[in-house]
Amino acid sequence: MNETNHSWVTEFVLLGFSGSQELQSFLLFIFSLLYLAILLGNFLIILTVTSDSRLHTPMYFLLANLSFIDICVASFATPKMIADFLAECKTTSLEACLAQIFSVHLFAGGEMVILVSMLAFTVNLPFCGPNQVDSFFCDLPLVTKLACTDTYVISLLIVADSGFLSLSSFLLLVVSYTVILITVRNRSSASMAKARSTLTAHITVVTLFFGPCIFIYVWPFSGYSVDKVLAVFYTIFTPILNPVIYTLRTKEVKAAMAKLKSRYLKSGQVSAVIRNIPFLEMK
Repeated sequence: MNETNHSWVTEFVLLGFSGSQELQSFLLFIFSLLYLAILLGNFLIILTVTSDSRLHTPMYFLLANLSFIDICVASFATPKMIADFLAECKTTSLEACLAQIFSVHLFAGGEMVILVSMLAFTVNLPFCGPNQVDSFFCDLPLVTKLACTDTYVISLLIVADSGFLSLSSFLLLVVSYTVILITVRNRSSASMAKARSTLTAHITVVTLFFGPCIFIYVWPFSGYSVDKVLAVFYTIFTPILNPVIYTLRTKEVKAAMAKLKSRYLKSGQVSAVIRNIPFLEMK
């Protein structure tokens, strides 16, 4: 490629959710509330688990770390999206775009080996225009399509890696839940009802997270508008549902939160607890 005939891209334009000013204001209000709920809900879980010694068990240790991951998943794109509702020029640098790609695959997928290989390809891609990303954050399939070279092989690798990992993880979880249901079906009706209620809630979260990922990375005929709506599910809605379904419904957490409230809110010592909390350390 002749570099003298092209202007190399140093920033991308995030088109986000286009629409009227009224719609932009409405989305700004809704997503701000949702993001605030994500931060408060998941931080409350982390604070509760680390403050109550009765919750210092492997299960609640994992749930506290899940809340931390939920905060990271929501934070890699949502603050930028909210800020873009207030800005006329919705741009992001090439470095920040690559950082978003790294974050979404690290926290939302966790496929470290695949992530390193995909970033190695993306960093070396030549970008000489156009530079408009039809989404509210930089995602690998959308960015690679803007490269000034043939990305057919890279697109196949994205489907083979991220798509296969999402699909196989989803199927593995479905099989696991099915085995659990088969195992408890011969138990008492009360146990079966409780297991069915819990698994239904879990499957809902798993579907809302992996469903959009599978559709975006595997299904080749999805449109950009559809991809944007689906991306909202695993970047915003899933981090809200996780604490409600996995943690806040349990009796132990409710009791610990009531104890935390009676101990600190009345005495005004919440700030002291936050300063002294060993973040995500379980002793």
